[in-house]
Amino acid sequence: MEKHKNDIVRRSLFFLFMCLLLIALILWNIGSGSIALSFREIREILLGTMREGPSYQILWNIRLPRIVSAIFLGGALAVSGFLLQTFFGNPIAGPYVLGISSGAKLVVALTMIFFLGRGIRLQSFGLMAAAFLGSLLAMGFVLLVSLRVQRMSLLIVCGIMIGYICSAITDLCVTFADDSNIVNLHNWSMGSFSGMRWENVRVMVWMVLLTSIAAFFLSKPIGAYQMGEAYARNLGVNIRLLRILLILLSSLLSACVTAFAGPISFVGIAVPHLVKLMTKTAKPIILIPGCLLCGAVVTLFCDGIARTIFAPTEVSISSVTAVFLAPVVILMMIRKREGMR
Repeated sequence: MEKHKNDIVRRSLFFLFMCLLLIALILWNIGSGSIALSFREIREILLGTMREGPSYQILWNIRLPRIVSAIFLGGALAVSGFLLQTFFGNPIAGPYVLGISSGAKLVVALTMIFFLGRGIRLQSFGLMAAAFLGSLLAMGFVLLVSLRVQRMSLLIVCGIMIGYICSAITDLCVTFADDSNIVNLHNWSMGSFSGMRWENVRVMVWMVLLTSIAAFFLSKPIGAYQMGEAYARNLGVNIRLLRILLILLSSLLSACVTAFAGPISFVGIAVPHLVKLMTKTAKPIILIPGCLLCGAVVTLFCDGIARTIFAPTEVSISSVTAVFLAPVVILMMIRKREGMR
């Protein structure tokens, strides 16, 4: 009974701490940058008393869409990583490692080159559809390999190789693209939240919310699936349907991220482990909202670093996430290996 109370307190404190940290990071990202905004300017813009001028344009049309994008796409990456780790039963499975993000990146790059070369501007749903197709193709190839390869370590290596192949083809496409498309393609292929517009934000918010809610309502069958397929079947879980839903939901989430921000590394792998470590549980009903919130915090923090550390020059967000989150993955693998001894 006492342990149960302690668990509730720990998880409540985790969610409270993440919410407070998220608010602090939002305020930091709003005010920081190559052009600093005063508290008075921020207050007037947010309250609607200032609706013109350079400060208004910077905050309302540049920083706020970027902040909202980082919050929702970061959460999407973390939830996608948790679903993939559950599906494959492997702690280092994730959209970036398995080549799913790279597959989405390749198809989006080809689609952008094709349409932009003809003077056609793609809408948000067009990019989403292209990224989703690429994600499914990459995931399908990984699943085909899994039928022949029983060891998960080899499957992860195959996923990494798929990612390298897709990235190499994407780089070739960028190299031979028209000059007018190269800059946009290059910036996007490195991973960035810059240039976000409110029309993009509306699409991604609805997509991430609906997909995450669908994953949350699958918490009970996912929890049974974590205990083993035989256990889940005994509880009446349709294993084949659940696996299909896990593939579709994780692909939709990773496709949404790749379509709007390009490939972002390590968030999908590391964040689920951070949430498990802080909440001391593997229950999906806790981990799915926890990953959504913690992924938002981590990604917003890394994006703030990416755009301010060398301001006005902006670095790739994947470079920042690799610096902060790759050690988490390494420590997790060391701990897992020591636990197996």
